[in-house]
Amino acid sequence: MERLASLNVAARIPIGVRTTVLGDGSTHSNKSCFPRSIATINHSHRITCIRVQQSGTSDLSKTVTAVGKSAENALEAKEWELRMLQEEVAAGQGVRIRRRPPTGPPLHYEGPFQFHLQNEGSTPRNILEEIIWYKDIEVSQFKERHPLSVLKRAVESAPPTRDFIGALRKAHERTGLPGLIAEVKMASPSRGVLREDFDPVEIAKSYEKGGAACLSVLTDQKYFQGSFENLEAIRKAGVKCPLLCKEFVVDEWQIYYARTKGADAVLLIAAVLSNHDIRYMVKISKMLGLAALIEVHDEREMDRVLGIEGVELIGINNRSLESFEVDNSNTKKLLEGERGDLIRQKDLIVVGESGLFTPDDIAYVQEAGVRAVLVGESIVKQTDPGKGIAGLFGRDISV
Repeated sequence: MERLASLNVAARIPIGVRTTVLGDGSTHSNKSCFPRSIATINHSHRITCIRVQQSGTSDLSKTVTAVGKSAENALEAKEWELRMLQEEVAAGQGVRIRRRPPTGPPLHYEGPFQFHLQNEGSTPRNILEEIIWYKDIEVSQFKERHPLSVLKRAVESAPPTRDFIGALRKAHERTGLPGLIAEVKMASPSRGVLREDFDPVEIAKSYEKGGAACLSVLTDQKYFQGSFENLEAIRKAGVKCPLLCKEFVVDEWQIYYARTKGADAVLLIAAVLSNHDIRYMVKISKMLGLAALIEVHDEREMDRVLGIEGVELIGINNRSLESFEVDNSNTKKLLEGERGDLIRQKDLIVVGESGLFTPDDIAYVQEAGVRAVLVGESIVKQTDPGKGIAGLFGRDISV
């Protein structure tokens, strides 16, 4: 899993070291990720060019071009090596989703990875991988239109965030039932369009009236027909429920962008992000006042996330994002034994996700140990989504 998060940095490796100053005064540097020779390529290139210029050769332009090409090839090779290293680390952590299509080594490459075989194919192995590959390209395009430096300034004037985790705790204490994160979702790859007369603001207001503690807003356009504009519109409409930006996060840029659009929390998927990336993005989220919901699907992902400092909110998705098959017993399986004990010891909020349609489903995951649930399809399809909440829980949970 960790391979995925790290690959995000690898694809656009800068010439030099980038250090991010966080809100607590600490820093995150990518220096350790760079093979030593990468950082020195530019320096060596400059020295060589100076010597060429001092040589007085009549064929100066050709020499400089050759030197420049050599440095460019060396940088390309080191970038590729770094991607291979990151993939190896991520694979070791169990990250299953590749961040982008595999590529072979640069032409004439000679190095420690020269016998590395790219035999996994250049097409996505499942729907989640397809989404992530597209998301990587999409985010690159967004970043050109809205540079991170601009977003950081915009965050300063964004409205204050609301307490997402606190809202779930209060709802659980008030009703004795899991706090509800009601999802504003028009469509999904597995179910198609869920609601033709889709009005995100009206649906959000109906959810709030029906007793939802928080809302989840899909922002992916291509696969879920959502948008950041929907998130922004709901926030500006005066809906008081804290908002989760339901996005496939592969870059810190998305977290900043979500914050400027009114989000109070963001989703981070363990199947996509390495341990290092989750730690970093949780830290960025907290710096921005956002809660981070870390989503897991199996035991290995749960164990990884439980070992990451700063995690407060874990979602167990009963639907495999690779096959889209649903099994509600997955929640119980991941909360049994020592894992459940550790979760209670840390006082973590666990959110049950997917496959929840009836009061019996809610009771099942609550007995397993969840204190919140994230539900979309079973209520968004109702004529009155707010009343659909009462049907889901078996009683009225509105305030």
